[in-house]
Amino acid sequence: MRTIFSIIPLLTSTVAAVAIPSAGKATVTAAASGNPFSGYQLYVNPYNASEVSASALPTMTGTASKAAEVPSFYWLDTAYKVSTMGDYLCDIQAQNAAGADPLVKYSDVHTILVVEPDSLANLVTNLAVSKCANAHDAYLECTNYAVTQLNLENVAMYLDAGRLLPFLVFLFNGNEAAQLYADVYKNASQPASLRGLATNVANYNGWSLSSCPSYTSGNSNCDEKRFVNAFAPLLRNAGWDAHFITDTGRNGVQSTQQNAWGDWCNVKGTGVSVRPTTDTGDDLQKAFVWAKPGGESDGTSDTSATRYDAHCGYSYVIQPAPEAGNWVQAYFEQLVVNANPSF
Repeated sequence: MRTIFSIIPLLTSTVAAVAIPSAGKATVTAAASGNPFSGYQLYVNPYNASEVSASALPTMTGTASKAAEVPSFYWLDTAYKVSTMGDYLCDIQAQNAAGADPLVKYSDVHTILVVEPDSLANLVTNLAVSKCANAHDAYLECTNYAVTQLNLENVAMYLDAGRLLPFLVFLFNGNEAAQLYADVYKNASQPASLRGLATNVANYNGWSLSSCPSYTSGNSNCDEKRFVNAFAPLLRNAGWDAHFITDTGRNGVQSTQQNAWGDWCNVKGTGVSVRPTTDTGDDLQKAFVWAKPGGESDGTSDTSATRYDAHCGYSYVIQPAPEAGNWVQAYFEQLVVNANPSF
């Protein structure tokens, strides 16, 4: 479970995407119903584009340039990055014009947020871990504060469903997980901006598979589509009519080289998949997005590092790799070369 920064008590991490209205689109209010992505063009993340330009373009000019043009989310995973959010919102405001809180200041910019990557699910699956159990009440309180404060007319939010929720939710208790997420929604007074869950963030699960990979161990919800359609009724029964978005920035190759479904760190043999779109073919699924920018490390392979995790040292993991969030050229090249569909 990640640390809650004391100077940002409302959330540990937020992933943000900003949307630019299509030509002739004047409104920026995120309607309480319908698809918050409809009628908008997602903003290309300049931070990720700069990483590609600095590291990949010298050797991968054509495909790297195309990858850099794909909209992706910007990770606010440190206090400093929160302070930079206004720069990006200002940039979008300027693009739109040519056609207290930064989200309030730039209220004419439509913003999509994924709140708390990979943490709420731990409150379902990892309460046997003392740190998770001890943080349970405080974590829910802080999440409540986050979604309450971010409930703005120009914002649509999705809670992260956790990397392994499709597996763990039904291994443990699907109703218990649904109740936890629904309680976050209800205890925050059902904020209109909180639309549902983001699945597969920084993960490799396929969207709709004809056969299940062996490492899913016969689980009936082995792909994201099956999980979404199995979990949505449980959420509805618990009091939340939630919808979904799914990260397709890494799930273009099925199956991957991971040995277990829980292998999450810099896995070899992966590739990017469908580019961000609202054309999902599923009423519950509002969009496919690239939540995790391709090429950024999941964690360090340095066994002497304080934050080293054994998952980042397996033989089927890209090595060497720096700390999470730093650039790994070999990872980026792999994702682009294995793109499905190709660039």
